[in-house]
Amino acid sequence: MRDLSRLLRPRSIALFGGFWAENVVTQLQRAGFPGAIWPVHPKHESLLGLPCFRDVAALPAAPDAAFIGVNRAQSVEIVRDLAAMGAGGAIAFASGFREAEAGDAAGAGLQDALVAAAGEMPLLGPNCYGLLNYLDNVALWPDQHGGGPVPRGVALVLQSSNIAINLTMQRRGLPLAYVMTAGNQAQTGFADLARAALADPRVTALGLHIEGFGDIRALEAMAAAARAAGKPVVALKTGRSSRARAATLSHTASLSGEAAAGSALLARLGITEVASPGAFLETLHLLHEGGPLAGNAVVSVSCSGGEAGLMADLTEASELDLRPFGPAAAGDLAEQLGPFVAIANPFDYHTFIWNDLARMTACFTAVLHDGFDLAVFLLDLPREDRCNRATYECALAAIIAARGATGARVAVLSTLQENLGEFAADRFAAAGIAVLHGLGDGIAAIDAAIRAGRLAARPAAAPALLTPPPSGPAWLLTEAEAKAALAGFGLSVPRGVTAASPAALAEGAAGLRFPVALKALGVAHKSEAGAVVLGLDTARDLQAAAEAMAAAPGGFLAEEMARDSLAELILGVTRDATGLMTLTIGAGGVLTELLQDSATLVLPTSAEEIRAALEGLRIAPLLRGYRGKPAADLEAIVAAALALGRYAAATPGLVELDVNPLMAGAKGAVAVDALIRLNEEGHAP
Repeated sequence: MRDLSRLLRPRSIALFGGFWAENVVTQLQRAGFPGAIWPVHPKHESLLGLPCFRDVAALPAAPDAAFIGVNRAQSVEIVRDLAAMGAGGAIAFASGFREAEAGDAAGAGLQDALVAAAGEMPLLGPNCYGLLNYLDNVALWPDQHGGGPVPRGVALVLQSSNIAINLTMQRRGLPLAYVMTAGNQAQTGFADLARAALADPRVTALGLHIEGFGDIRALEAMAAAARAAGKPVVALKTGRSSRARAATLSHTASLSGEAAAGSALLARLGITEVASPGAFLETLHLLHEGGPLAGNAVVSVSCSGGEAGLMADLTEASELDLRPFGPAAAGDLAEQLGPFVAIANPFDYHTFIWNDLARMTACFTAVLHDGFDLAVFLLDLPREDRCNRATYECALAAIIAARGATGARVAVLSTLQENLGEFAADRFAAAGIAVLHGLGDGIAAIDAAIRAGRLAARPAAAPALLTPPPSGPAWLLTEAEAKAALAGFGLSVPRGVTAASPAALAEGAAGLRFPVALKALGVAHKSEAGAVVLGLDTARDLQAAAEAMAAAPGGFLAEEMARDSLAELILGVTRDATGLMTLTIGAGGVLTELLQDSATLVLPTSAEEIRAALEGLRIAPLLRGYRGKPAADLEAIVAAALALGRYAAATPGLVELDVNPLMAGAKGAVAVDALIRLNEEGHAP
């Protein structure tokens, strides 16, 4: 990884171009940048009162950072000259490089030339807005932004400059330490920027806006650095909408998809994923004020039964555990508030103590003494332009005093986003209290902080299994070939025989235990094609069924039917566009399409991860034993999933693998059907 320290914290900055360079000067001066600013222009004498230099050679020294706001061809030459003189790094603003390749064949070549010109000098972009360092008053940024100086805060690394601008305009009191955009990532990727930000001790947490993962190994290295530094990472991943996979034949491919693979990778790396920009900012705010939550015990405190009811309803599907008060706290609160106040969680303390600082502080202190992982005070302030906030001063002071007396983890949450502004956020932040804006985003943030705590407690994962993109044509193994291949890696399959003709099949099946199933080989989606017959009791029935079946291009398969089945599952492996190999586990058989009940894990995986995935399925009650039925053999299911992982690791040409259903019984789990598709690199192990 290149050293980005000079680029991120420069003492001298060179600016190239006209309009865009002028904008950067404006932002640097507005930010109070304390270092040297050197505009470079071949024709202008000055730029906003600063003398211009004619070219790179005329600069008084090698700049720590440069913003290059000229056309793409000139950008390459300037980058080459800066690298040659030992500059600390550069931002290439121009577009028209690889992102324009479809309509401009020169774009890709120019991007390669730009990277070659930079050499070892760090380069952001091209097609990149740059960076904001609010810790050191650095605004290498050609546009307006909404942030200001902070002594410490969270770092944001984004692949979209527009999203970056939007997030700087937040009025939630979230202290932003860095905002950095990666552009095309021709040389320096967003994971490299993130690692550089994490190395700054003033950064408390990291937020990533991800459009595409790019270099998985760099992302793994960044996650390892975050874990080592004890700094939580939050991701807002775009592109979650489902898109059809070309030429997929398996159920697994349709279940896993790009979004599922991306989410599985983030979780594997200990990165907490959120679904919206609001939840992204609120989660970072909560993590900034205390890090991930140690557990999920949460108490909600308000002076309204309506607010308490909303909290109860909106947290029902979350990780939040609104457990009851312990006996000591319940007794203390009952004594303070009298018989008309129900001591429950969510807690409505009514208005009996409103505007009484001593009683409110005592009440809130009793709540905080009960050992919750987080206490959430619901508070909405009146509009300052039309109302008087004086009567709410008591509530603010009591919350701050109770937190100071106990040291408990506290957050203040407003019903609506606009009902707590930067005034309240700054005041509470001084007391170590996070302010969360709006019930939806706030609850999502608390939920995410709980998940962040669980992810942080997990051991570091091994490097993901990465495979190159498939090449050449792909073909299907027959079901018999697929089962034989998987059996070699430990998957349990039914006893069976294959034959080219009905008569030979009936003769070969004499050693099987009837009833048996008949299948035509070389046919995908056999059930829809009428290529499966179940429950054949004799060899004569088997031969007759085979004779009546449509042509079987790969011959016939007869195999013993599973007798012990409590649940049907699907297991499968797919290769993601990033090169990741993912394992999908879910409800199988006819429930695959009906329930879409599945979990996706990145390979290699472990028995512990597979058990956790099974426990999270909606069909988990069937596996545990439902309505008096015995439990399914969980360890046999886990063993089957691990067998698929071993096969995938040993088969570079694997395109997709599908076992559906895996019949899970009280003693064992048997793969009743299997599909494997390989490309020309594949081989039958």
